[in-house]
Amino acid sequence: MSGGTEHLTVRREGATLVLTLNRPEAKNALSLAMLVGLYDGWLAADADDTVRSVVLTGAGGSFCAGMDLKALAGDGMAGGDRHRDRMKADPDLHWKAMLRHHRPRKPVIAAVEGHCVAGGTEILQGTDIRVAGASATFGLFEVRRGLFPIGGSTVRLPRQIPRTHALEMLLTGRPYTAEEAARIGLIGRVVPDGTALEAALEIAERINACGPLAVEAVKASVYETAEMTETDGLAAELRRGWPIFATADAKEGATAFAEKRAPVYRRE
Repeated sequence: MSGGTEHLTVRREGATLVLTLNRPEAKNALSLAMLVGLYDGWLAADADDTVRSVVLTGAGGSFCAGMDLKALAGDGMAGGDRHRDRMKADPDLHWKAMLRHHRPRKPVIAAVEGHCVAGGTEILQGTDIRVAGASATFGLFEVRRGLFPIGGSTVRLPRQIPRTHALEMLLTGRPYTAEEAARIGLIGRVVPDGTALEAALEIAERINACGPLAVEAVKASVYETAEMTETDGLAAELRRGWPIFATADAKEGATAFAEKRAPVYRRE
């Protein structure tokens, strides 16, 4: 699988779909074409059972510098009218693209280099696993410009990192280093510059080797139960988890272990 839009490339790495934000001259700031491509990428990953994970990254040494207001207003590149028509047909499309109103059922791993600020940090919060190069920069700069981080950060960030850190990031609008981002829990791992994509693909390969029905059920359970009481969450976990034990994949996992071979999962 390959393709995308003018500002987003799509390719396969085995069972992983790699989505690359591709406006390096603008530090991969978001355009209409990029948002349409992102949303189509999430849908394509979920519709293809041979895709077991997704990696989101950026071209040219940056992840995403947030919204490009000029491009979003004009979007004058070839095909701009087509992208505007898509947005008009689905006024929620940009929020789905940014993972505010859409959660892919496949695990999404962010591979961050360089700038990951404003809307970039907001998209990041919709991903599941996050790896960053040592020189990456994070932050929500909206308040410095008299704006509101409306991509979900006032809701999601305090649920993902301690509230004191979330409020400092939200209210000061200052940049954060990769080391700081890892210390407060915004990202999971810091790697040498230029190796974030490689590290993300290694994580994806480990996920891809696992039972896909089990992986998707585990992800769904984590998010479904996040705001439940422990009692309700444990009940919901049983509803998600017990059916997995009855699958052919579960039997294959046990058989492969006994036979000392790699399992062959078929989503059955």
